[in-house]
Amino acid sequence: MIRTLPDASAGLGLRRALLEPLRAAPAGAFDFLECAPDNWIGVGGRLGEALQDLSARHPLTCHGLSLSLGGLEPLDEVFLEKTRRFLDRHRAVLYSEHLSSCTGEGHLYDLMPLPFTAESVRHVAARIVRVQDALGRRIAVENVSYYAAHPGHDMDEAEFVLAVLAEAGCDLLLDVNNIYVNAVNHGYDARAFLARMPSARIASYHVAGHYDEAEDLKIDTHGAAVKDDVWALLGEAYRLHGVRPTLLERDFNLPPLGELLEELARIRDLQAGAASTSGAHGAAGRG
Repeated sequence: MIRTLPDASAGLGLRRALLEPLRAAPAGAFDFLECAPDNWIGVGGRLGEALQDLSARHPLTCHGLSLSLGGLEPLDEVFLEKTRRFLDRHRAVLYSEHLSSCTGEGHLYDLMPLPFTAESVRHVAARIVRVQDALGRRIAVENVSYYAAHPGHDMDEAEFVLAVLAEAGCDLLLDVNNIYVNAVNHGYDARAFLARMPSARIASYHVAGHYDEAEDLKIDTHGAAVKDDVWALLGEAYRLHGVRPTLLERDFNLPPLGELLEELARIRDLQAGAASTSGAHGAAGRG
């Protein structure tokens, strides 16, 4: 049976350096964990046992890294089957992947943006449908950060995301930090972009830190604490679209677990504030 998560829940990324602190954390310290199946499929021994222990005690969401939903090479059907078994074994609450490409005559080990064109919408949507069929579940796709746009767009980024969701019949994992980074780097209004996202399709949120290379250049690193402007944007997301399960992403420069839990408390505070406001004035709902 697939678990479910309350909308007002806050989670942490399951990183190997955090395995033992997470296992020792007191009950209620976090609501769920997220891992990348790509990094855990086939892992046994001490690490595999730790993962099994954590997923037995805490809801697990999964965030893929290497399906290359927008790529031109055929989907890896063997890997899809392994992923399905992994999701079923750990009763994953949600599976998501990036709205990007990471292959091109081999694996690029980076998330490349897709052209915002009608042809690209049809291509990536067909692949998402195939992935959903193979995994036996509806998935969510994440809006990605990018630094150079393809020429010859038919639409802007928000239109592209909306078109893919409609064509593929999938959900959205809304990365608030990616919206902020892209808005600064490409000169658009982050709140206007956020307002165009479909409340009913948002399955969860990601929030993360970034690096300020310059006033007009932000790098999506997941290696620092979340910035105040991104916290404010997350609060706006809750106000516009409602509270959803929210993950704090931190991939490197990992601080002690206590510092991550302090950031997690900020997510919970924002969620509680949004719930209080919606209770008084009405909230955005899912359809």
